[in-house]
Amino acid sequence: MNTFKALQISKDGEQQQTECVQLSREDLMPGDVLVAVEYSTINYKDGLAITGKGPVVRKWPMIPGIDFAGTVIESDHAEFSAGDAVVLNGWGVGEVHYGAYAEQARVKGDWLIKKPAGMTPKQCMAVGTAGYTAMLSVLALEKHGITPDQGPVLVTGANGGVGSVAVSILSKLGYEVIASTGRTEHADFLKQLGASSVIDRAELSEKGRPMGKERWRAAVDSIGSHTLANVIAQTQYGGAVTSCGLAQGADLPLTVMPFILRGVSLLGIDSVMAPKAVREEAWARLQQDLDLEKLELLSETVGFDQIVEKATDIVDGKIKGRVIVEIA
Repeated sequence: MNTFKALQISKDGEQQQTECVQLSREDLMPGDVLVAVEYSTINYKDGLAITGKGPVVRKWPMIPGIDFAGTVIESDHAEFSAGDAVVLNGWGVGEVHYGAYAEQARVKGDWLIKKPAGMTPKQCMAVGTAGYTAMLSVLALEKHGITPDQGPVLVTGANGGVGSVAVSILSKLGYEVIASTGRTEHADFLKQLGASSVIDRAELSEKGRPMGKERWRAAVDSIGSHTLANVIAQTQYGGAVTSCGLAQGADLPLTVMPFILRGVSLLGIDSVMAPKAVREEAWARLQQDLDLEKLELLSETVGFDQIVEKATDIVDGKIKGRVIVEIA
């Protein structure tokens, strides 16, 4: 298949356009591995790129989509051969390098990892960058010494991609999980994933006090801004909070009080440029610690022609769980 379909976004002045185009392999960017893309997913970052509501894309035109699962067509990389099943997350794909919303992708082999043996390509994209980021957050809490017997863990944005997977993983590992969401009508869904209790995001989303009542031992936050500030202000002595997103905003309006009076730690989570060893550890743990039945529960599958619609929905806060895209 020398020509294939792709979703391309372009810019004319300040006006952004999205269209389905036919490309050839000669149109692809440089790389030493050519992959037949089978599945992708829609993350919040993908939504920002396609809608233009965030400065995600830095090279135009661009094929968006920051992660994929597929099969190697041809390779000049020592680690991969034709027929290998592979997964990619991040590395600027869909931002500065043609991404996942195409039937073929040419990328650097150093960006790829072998698909976990116990997961299908579709399951890998049910996880996607959002779920992989959730696992990185859990690993960071573990390495900080946070254990299930120390107290509850809060997950903000619990209905979203990072949040829903984090709830599922943490509950399977034995943590008491408090889920924060703006869609409390989905409380039963979150309890099915393993949340012990559900709170309204309104409790955390407005400007709060520099220090609040100690409510949780740790937290996984993908929201930022006032929400993250309030989460930190209500974390128990010696606790830790991971930060991996900015759905509410990139600002962080807080004081140093929780850090110097309670010894709270803020742990930054980067999924884009994480070293291969870290990625492989995260995917190995996902295979081990993520309940695949819950993964099915929190996922929906859409076709290529629904990418733009679902990208808009995820930015508007209308998506529950994970969205898998069937590319081919």
